[in-house]
Amino acid sequence: MSASSAFSDEKGGSSSEPEYGHDPASGGIFSSDYKRHDDLKEMLDSNKDSLKLEAMKRIVAMIARGKNASDLFPAVVKNVACKNIEVKKLVYVYLVRYAEEQQDLALLSISTFQRGLKDPNQLIRASALRVLSSIRVTIIVPIMMLAIKEAASDMSPYVRKTAAHAIPKLHSLDPDQKDQLIEVIEKLLADKTTLVAGSVVMAFEEVCPDRIDLIHKNYRKLCNLLIDVEEWGQVVIINMLTRYARTQFLNPNINESLLEEGSEKAFYASDDEEDEDKKAEAAALAKRKPYVMDPDHRLLLRNTKPLLQSRNAAVVMAVAQLYFHLAPKAEVGVIAKALVRLMRSHSEVQYVVLQNVATMTIKRRGMFEPYLKSFYIRSTDPTQIKILKLEVLTNLANETNISTILREFQTYIKSMDKDFVAASIQAIGRCATNIGEVRDTCLNGLVQLLSNRDELVVAESVVVIKKLLQMQPEQHSDIIKHMAKLIDNIQVPMARASILWLIGEYCEHVPKIAPDVLRKMAKTFTNEEDIVKLQIINLAAKLYLTNSKQTKLLTQYVLNLAKYDQNYDIRDRARFIRQLIVPTDKSGALSKYAKKLFLALKPAPVLESPFKDRDHFQLGSLSHLLNAKASGYQELPDWPESAPDPSVRNVEIPEWSKCTSRKDRKEKKVEKPFYSDSEGESGPTESADSESDSGSGSESASGSEESRSARSGSESEDSGEESESEEEEEDEEDQKKKKKRLEKTKARKAVEESAESEQSSGAEDRKRSRKMVKNQKSVSESDSESESSESEEESEEESEEESESDTDIRKKKAPVSKPPPKPSKKESKKENKEMSLLDLDDFEPAPASAPVTPVNFLSSSLVSDLEGLSLTDTILAPTTIAPSGSIKMYELLHRITGEGLAVEYCFSRQPFSPDPNMVAVQIQFTNNTNAETKNLHIEEPRLQSGMRIREFSEIEVLAANESVTVVMGIDFCDSTQAANFQLCTHTRKFYVSIQPPVGELMTPAFLTENDFKKEQGKLMGMNEISEKLTLGDKCVNEHVIVERVTATANLSRVPCGSDKECSSPPPPPSAPVYRFAGKTVSSGSLVLVTVAMKDSAGAQLTVNCEKMVIGTMLVKDILQALSQ
Repeated sequence: MSASSAFSDEKGGSSSEPEYGHDPASGGIFSSDYKRHDDLKEMLDSNKDSLKLEAMKRIVAMIARGKNASDLFPAVVKNVACKNIEVKKLVYVYLVRYAEEQQDLALLSISTFQRGLKDPNQLIRASALRVLSSIRVTIIVPIMMLAIKEAASDMSPYVRKTAAHAIPKLHSLDPDQKDQLIEVIEKLLADKTTLVAGSVVMAFEEVCPDRIDLIHKNYRKLCNLLIDVEEWGQVVIINMLTRYARTQFLNPNINESLLEEGSEKAFYASDDEEDEDKKAEAAALAKRKPYVMDPDHRLLLRNTKPLLQSRNAAVVMAVAQLYFHLAPKAEVGVIAKALVRLMRSHSEVQYVVLQNVATMTIKRRGMFEPYLKSFYIRSTDPTQIKILKLEVLTNLANETNISTILREFQTYIKSMDKDFVAASIQAIGRCATNIGEVRDTCLNGLVQLLSNRDELVVAESVVVIKKLLQMQPEQHSDIIKHMAKLIDNIQVPMARASILWLIGEYCEHVPKIAPDVLRKMAKTFTNEEDIVKLQIINLAAKLYLTNSKQTKLLTQYVLNLAKYDQNYDIRDRARFIRQLIVPTDKSGALSKYAKKLFLALKPAPVLESPFKDRDHFQLGSLSHLLNAKASGYQELPDWPESAPDPSVRNVEIPEWSKCTSRKDRKEKKVEKPFYSDSEGESGPTESADSESDSGSGSESASGSEESRSARSGSESEDSGEESESEEEEEDEEDQKKKKKRLEKTKARKAVEESAESEQSSGAEDRKRSRKMVKNQKSVSESDSESESSESEEESEEESEEESESDTDIRKKKAPVSKPPPKPSKKESKKENKEMSLLDLDDFEPAPASAPVTPVNFLSSSLVSDLEGLSLTDTILAPTTIAPSGSIKMYELLHRITGEGLAVEYCFSRQPFSPDPNMVAVQIQFTNNTNAETKNLHIEEPRLQSGMRIREFSEIEVLAANESVTVVMGIDFCDSTQAANFQLCTHTRKFYVSIQPPVGELMTPAFLTENDFKKEQGKLMGMNEISEKLTLGDKCVNEHVIVERVTATANLSRVPCGSDKECSSPPPPPSAPVYRFAGKTVSSGSLVLVTVAMKDSAGAQLTVNCEKMVIGTMLVKDILQALSQ
């Protein structure tokens, strides 16, 4: 090639050079002819664009095939100013490839590139910038800097993406430009297009990975855009957000790690120290607040989870490492299935995945136990993958599955792959050390392998047996004798050395054989490998110290041979041992302790996984793969001790957007999407959501709280006085008038209050609603004066307690809600009044916390109508959605099977106060015998991985023919798999199981219609299941449909909130749409149900849910309910 380029350069220059021709017989057809590119040059010099385009296509095709086209550079660069856009694009493609090699020629065209930056075609602008950034000459750094700044403000996202790609190139060329480049990166990070996101984060990682402050304001945006960014951008963003989260959020497993540390300390400490440690631990745990996950932390986990289904293995691996490093232990299990799926990919992908799985299985073994068979070895697997799978199988071995794993290992030993066989034998040894129950079995199996024909198998077995025997040598003297006999046959140096070490170490157990082995080894000493010679010297020394009569001469002979050995290690060892064991006048004090030195009790070796300490490297990184720090690797930061300020991630709303109170309210809603319950937060984070609703303005919020509490206090006094005056009035008509006036004044007060306070927390809403419900009760029932004042005091105390935390609210909700009494005529009039008030509030400029309807009054038919009119979640206790009569009871233990004890259970749909992530299960025990049943409790829960159970406290005595009801909590992990456990009495144990219908795995979520539609928009595609159905004969009206859906699934009705549907004119009655919302109890994933009525008895059922399995099962159940 160099010859041809030399000729083409000279061509047309000095004509004094003689021309060289080719002999056709000399293979000239295949040699590089210097005239080869002449036709292309002519085409590039022609005036026709079609010829130029054809030439450029051929040149780019040559580059694609890996051929060198650098000698065409002068001819191509001339066409950089060509008017034809197609030619120009291909010229730029060529220049990007060769601009670095031909910098001088490229510099001549720099003005053309600058003009290209102003071209109306975005592809030309991007290509010009790409070529400019490929010219690695420091003299044009200012021009590149200017071009990047202009491109960063370009209208086209493609050009902005190219600007982001140019930033690392410029930084590597001139690191002094870092500050200016950071400004450009900051600007591009604020970009809202998915095309730019991945590229700018890559530039951020290259130029200023430590500038975490640039990410704060863009964190939520990056989390939300992540799903739509191209695949390689997703990998970069996920890795960056992993490091970001480690600096900004608290460790979700902090309490578990604290307990683990405590248990380790207690294990090693003395009794006195133990008591002190326990006190210190208790104090530390008391001081430590219960962990509440930051909503932004939850946002990251929620938005990365769908990417586990990505077709790109790198994306799946990135999400897996993020979950491993950031997620709570209970949630990490979701990555196992995705990683096992990658095992069906190419061997290169398998190798990387298995490296990471091997590291994960050391800390989180339970994750991969269900997929044990996926790690069985195929005969077609490459050796490296076989060894990694062995590693994983060994890590997963435990008492329950060890028998299957050992059977698997036995077949592996017959393999033809010698390295794999050696690794299998080592794996058996590791299983034996880790699981004491199978140690003897493994040892016997390995001893049988000693008679194998394959020398390598025997040698590896000897090495492993040596390590195992160190644990219990006195029990296995027969094995040591058997191995001594093998010394004549085994030739592998490591195996011979291991046998000699064993005989020397335990020579007391084989006193007759050991001297004879030394005699044999002394004969062959000069022909042995160095490692064996060292062990012969050690054996001689140990036998001299324990049995000098028989071995004195032999030892001297061996030491004399070693004294003149070629290896200086062996010569040194011989001199050292001679001085130590053969005392002379010159020998020092050490010779007295020779026996202690040589025959000291040595600790048994711990056979550890080579992946044990690899998790300090970020999983999925090159450093983790190599187990060494690669250049450019950034350490994964440690978790912070205390949480940094979360308000740094709040994005300010521009001033111009703040308008009237109606618009104001909408703006507030815009600010909330990361915190609102509708986003599908899981239980523990909900309290955090309500705390951080008000954003960074915590001071103003606290101020408004004080004023609000003052107002609510005065309000309760007023209502108290009014109720007193009503009781003094005896006339019925006056009483009715007073009632109406009271309701109007309350509604007015609520409207005024709501207009004043822009942001109201859930606890405050509950305060007001409680008081109004209580007051109106006292009015309608016309109780005595003392009763009404007492009830107000109670409600004030309750509301004060409830404002402390969200979990308390859930605790209190259940006892407060009562079954609705039968409404009298007066009350039915009042209902009509309430409806008009609520309608009025829906259109008045009042916030979501408008006056609350006392649901306890309402008949079940009105509940569904009125649910839609209020936007607060306080009024709808779960009992209102599923009336007590419709709760289905299931049989847990039949009275015949239970020998007189009958047990039934139901899903009460109440929040389970000890743990909001658990489903509350109400269990009723009935003793049908004539004798007492004692000590009713649960034992041995057998749960699927991830499931948890919160047992009820033991029932000490259940009298004859009596019943008792208790509540227990089960975290079903959003699956309908059964929770199995033993129900125990003082005499018997019964195996029982509770399997939930899919509808009971949810809890109502209170959304406005706009929020519902917004969330539904996010859950499209694979997350949407739609079915047509024909309604049953009984599904004649709205009430029946709503009742059937809410009976099937624990969902709440979504109110009609949009202007189109609620304002006049009303929607046509022929095609109403019913919407229901809930979220799964365990993970908080949203479940959205829409029943759209069609003409006649037809309807369309749509379920949107992140968890597709739940969505599919729910569709079946609701179809069945509505078709009956």
